[in-house]
Amino acid sequence: MINIGLTGWGDHDSLYEDLQRKTDKLVTYASHFPIVELDATYYAIQPERNIRKWIKETPERFKFIVKIHQALTLHADYHDFAETRQILVDQFKTMLQPLKDENKLAMVLVQFPPWFDCTVQNITYIRYIRAQLEAFPVCVEFRHQSWFNESFKEETLAFLTQQNIIHAVCDEPQVGQGSVPMVNRITNETAFVRYHGRNVHGWTKKDMTDEAWREVRYLYDYSEQELKALIDKVKVLEHKAKNIYVVFNNNSGGHAAQNAKTYQRLLGIDYQGLAPQQLKLF
Repeated sequence: MINIGLTGWGDHDSLYEDLQRKTDKLVTYASHFPIVELDATYYAIQPERNIRKWIKETPERFKFIVKIHQALTLHADYHDFAETRQILVDQFKTMLQPLKDENKLAMVLVQFPPWFDCTVQNITYIRYIRAQLEAFPVCVEFRHQSWFNESFKEETLAFLTQQNIIHAVCDEPQVGQGSVPMVNRITNETAFVRYHGRNVHGWTKKDMTDEAWREVRYLYDYSEQELKALIDKVKVLEHKAKNIYVVFNNNSGGHAAQNAKTYQRLLGIDYQGLAPQQLKLF
C-alpha cells in the first residue's frame, strides 16, 4: 500500500478553504490523507495532552511520521533542552509511547544535517540512536553526499539493513555535498520517500535569514510529467516493500497538497477509512 501525505498539517491552505475553525485543521487534513509528518517534535518534546489530542482527532488507520528532536540529530546542543542527552532521549521515548500503543506511529524520522558526513564517529552515533530507539521503527535521512558516493553507497545501505533502519529515498536538487542522490532502494520492509522539490537555486541560497531561506528552499511545483516519473520509481519499491510512505515537503509556495492529490490520482488510489469530509451546505 502506498500511503501519501504532507509535512505537517497547518500550512496547506488549499485544504482549508471552507474551514470555520483553525483548530479543526488536523481533522480536515485526515479526511484527505492517511499519514502526516509530525514536525513539532523536532522543535520541542510535545506534552502528552497534545499527543492524545492528535490521536483522538485522527481515524484509526491514520499514522504519524515523527521527526526526532533537533538536539538528537546534532542540529542543536542538547544542553539547551535537558541536563543530559539521555534525559532528552527518555523524554522523547515517553512522548512516542502513546502513538505506539495506539498503532499510530509509522516511524521516527532521523534527518541528519548537511554536515553529518560518512565517518566512523557518525556511524557510531547512528548505532547509539538506533539502540536508544530499539522499540520503535526508525528511518534515517542523510543530507551529505558522502554516504552515497561510489566508495560507500553499498556499505551504507548494508549498514542500514543490518541495523533494521528504514532508508529515506529523497528527491531533491543535486547541488554537491549538501544533497544526496535518489537511491531508489529499500533496507527494510518499509519504504519511505520524501519529495523536497527541485529548486536548485533555493537549496543553497544563504544570503538571507534562516526562516526566509527555508521559504525559498522548498519552493517548487512538480509538473505532472515529473510526478509520473517519480511514480515509476515508487512502483519499483512496491515490488519489495510491504508498506510505502510518501511525503511531499515542497510547501513553501503551497504546492505540496495539490502535488500529492495529483500523485494520488495518477496512482488511482482511493483511500478508505479516512475522516469524513465536512459537507458543504451552500
